[in-house]
Amino acid sequence: MTSSAGKSKKKGSINGLYRQAGLTGTIALILGIGFLLVPLLPGEFPVIVAVEILILGLFAMSFNLIYGYMGQISFGHAAFFGLGAYATALMFRAFQGATGEIGYLDFFLSLLSAVPVSAMGALVVGFFCVRLTGIYFALLSLAFGELVFYVVFSWYGFTGGDDGIQGLMPPPFFRDTVNYYYFTLAIVAIAVVVLWRITQSPFGYSLRMLRENQQRAAFLGINVRLCMLVNFVIAGTFAGVAGALWGPFQRSVSPVLLGWTQSGIPVFMTLIGGASFFGGPMVGSVIYTALNSYVTRFTMYWPLTIGVIILFLVLFVPGGILSVVDARMAAYRRRRESDADISAGSADGREGVQ
Repeated sequence: MTSSAGKSKKKGSINGLYRQAGLTGTIALILGIGFLLVPLLPGEFPVIVAVEILILGLFAMSFNLIYGYMGQISFGHAAFFGLGAYATALMFRAFQGATGEIGYLDFFLSLLSAVPVSAMGALVVGFFCVRLTGIYFALLSLAFGELVFYVVFSWYGFTGGDDGIQGLMPPPFFRDTVNYYYFTLAIVAIAVVVLWRITQSPFGYSLRMLRENQQRAAFLGINVRLCMLVNFVIAGTFAGVAGALWGPFQRSVSPVLLGWTQSGIPVFMTLIGGASFFGGPMVGSVIYTALNSYVTRFTMYWPLTIGVIILFLVLFVPGGILSVVDARMAAYRRRRESDADISAGSADGREGVQ
């Protein structure tokens, strides 16, 4: 009886949180508490994995601005992630000089340089991509992504070619894994809040209208191409911010960051978590990155593992993990309300008999 009462109380508290904050608020609270407590786990490995989750989660959330909110899919989104990483790395190399050390101001300036570089890259690519929709949008984004990849891969004198840029040592304070983790958590948290405000603004609802029916949106006076272009630039900019955090964390960058395989990562994360939910890509990042870190310790068949997971989701859970959670919570809430109505009706009946 005590165990049953405890479970009921726990479910009731979760249901109350779900009713007050919605699924997005509930997921945000759970993830926020979890991320804050990660450094308390034994060893350095969980913190390293958590940094990857945060960076790739932001990358996936930027992708979902295009996919989940605008209704288009970009197979070249890693180009902006890579541009942000290389912009930071090149600034690092310029500031380091012969000493190999970089100051704190130079470090922050290097990170900030990713914003205009990735935004400008997204503006150029988006100018052409937004003229198309559907599969043509996807293929054109892939073509531009591979073009940027080839330029970075071949330009040995500037980008280091296939060797990339090594030795990206941040200032002493950020060389500590926990310190860099909390720094990354702060940046990603700010970025997520900004993304949330964007999706809840009139512009965000215009994107939803474009996703549902572009022709109707045009009839209502929305400049479809301009709206798509602005969203494309915003998404590319936040992908660049994620890339900027990646370089100092890994101490190096390489052309792989701009390749089509890297572009597939946010797609997988979004499908796993759920494109229809704001926090879906971050949840997908937690599952994808944690599984990757665990599975690759025991086997080399990670692509087979993620392939089976994606196949299962597409066939049985097309809305992602959060769609199942949302449906379960909604059903539980309806059942509680129904039970409360029945109890109230029974009480009224007894009063009438008396």
